[in-house]
Amino acid sequence: MARYIFVTGGVVSSLGKGLSSASLAYLLQSRGFKVRLRKLDPYLNVDPGTMSPFQHGEVFVTDDGAETDLDLGHYERFSGVTAKITDNITSGKIYSDVLRKERKGQYLGKTVQVIPHITDRIKEFIKHDTSKEDFVICEIGGIVGDIESLPFVEAIRQFSNDIGKKNALFIHLTLVPYLKASDEIKTKPTQHSVKELRSIGIQPDIIICRSERPIPLDHRKKISLFCNVDIKNVIETVDVKTIYEAPISFFNQKLDIQVLNYFKLKSKKPANLKPWKKITKITLNTKRHVNIAIIGKYVELKDAYKSLDEALTHGGISNNLKVNLVRIDSEKLKVSEIKNKLKNVSGILIPGGFGKRGTEGKIEAIRYARINKIPFLGICYGMQMAIIEFARNQLKIKKATSSEFDKRGVHIIGLMHEWEKSGRKVKGTDKDLGGTMRLGSYDAILKDKSKIRDIYKSRLIKERHRHRYEVDISYKEKFEKKGLIFSGLSPDHKLPEIIELKNHPCFIGVQFHPEFKSRPLNPHPLFSSFIKAAKNHR
Repeated sequence: MARYIFVTGGVVSSLGKGLSSASLAYLLQSRGFKVRLRKLDPYLNVDPGTMSPFQHGEVFVTDDGAETDLDLGHYERFSGVTAKITDNITSGKIYSDVLRKERKGQYLGKTVQVIPHITDRIKEFIKHDTSKEDFVICEIGGIVGDIESLPFVEAIRQFSNDIGKKNALFIHLTLVPYLKASDEIKTKPTQHSVKELRSIGIQPDIIICRSERPIPLDHRKKISLFCNVDIKNVIETVDVKTIYEAPISFFNQKLDIQVLNYFKLKSKKPANLKPWKKITKITLNTKRHVNIAIIGKYVELKDAYKSLDEALTHGGISNNLKVNLVRIDSEKLKVSEIKNKLKNVSGILIPGGFGKRGTEGKIEAIRYARINKIPFLGICYGMQMAIIEFARNQLKIKKATSSEFDKRGVHIIGLMHEWEKSGRKVKGTDKDLGGTMRLGSYDAILKDKSKIRDIYKSRLIKERHRHRYEVDISYKEKFEKKGLIFSGLSPDHKLPEIIELKNHPCFIGVQFHPEFKSRPLNPHPLFSSFIKAAKNHR
């Protein structure tokens, strides 16, 4: 039977529950155990697919087509375990499922209530689709005390009783703030947060204390005393210079050992921290660097491109250098400013996105990269903008555009259902936005003797998608005559997946999102090759 670890948060959000869960997962895996990670989100959206990146950050996509919380990206990158659609659920999905059953009469006339119907559905999710895992780590979104999270906290309390307390462990992550004015570290917020948790029936077994400074032993003893937790289980986590130090920090604090001690388990083998020490050394100490411009609409919020930022860092690690990200708002990028803003960058990346805002800035930046031989990588929407730029300036189709943001003009990019005659199946309806995209892992066939084939070293690849619009394959011959090669196609040869430019050191566009599969211990080849080209550019 699997052991369940529930991770809750207190005081403030964004303390690093996801990173802590992912680090613990790695340490337990390294000791020979099989681990699964899950995220329970309290918001009422069915999934984050239609939420603005400014509010929620990036939407992470799994192989099986789920649009999920960005913490699942942390889980994958640190643990190496591929997430599934069954690893993330929201209040919206829970309530939708329960109400759907009620409408079908499956509750036999009973009054449908939060307890037991909502909590029972949450418990079903926690236990569903597990097989031979030694540990299932469940992170509860938000903080204890939020109205939205109460059903989840109640559900994990019940779940602990259902499976036996010896099979469930509660970890509570809190903030221990430092007050500069009085030069003091304060434990009271942690005490109040634990009091809140205990008032709804949960006694934490381990408390992880997030602080910007080391927490003195007497302060940890105070937390231990007032929160009724053994001093050995009051774990300190001081702010690290890079997130890749997190597994090392938790190892030094013996978090994994205390978890195993709680469950009365012995480590199957010693934990291996050498890979993390190696990449931490490269990240912090290397003096070589390259500047990469990310030109997008959501650059003001760092989490909007979380996986992308990490993948570029991974590309730097594989090339033994640091990647400096230059974030440029495409809406504010004027043609007259492009040369000046991009003069010190060694690579230009246009990320995914939706809608018309900022398109012209992106298109002009792509033109600048093409003409000046600057390494370029266009991802999803970025590839489509590269297609439009080339059509306008090389094929002389001045009105080339996408039906996504211009109903007039020549639509070389179009919505999937506009091309149903080509045999494509469309998910959802015209009235729905959520879940109507090409989502999840799809195959692509790579062209022989192409740059992309050299990068992947394989003819068949599988990558994750998240888009509604596709490049019109009927323009393929015209593009290739001018030097823009369609070097990756869907297996039926109807959907362009990858483009590359002849006579350019590195000009590649991909319809998928390679950043979702890049990991610090296993960088994605596209980002490794892109950073290598940028390194050679200067």
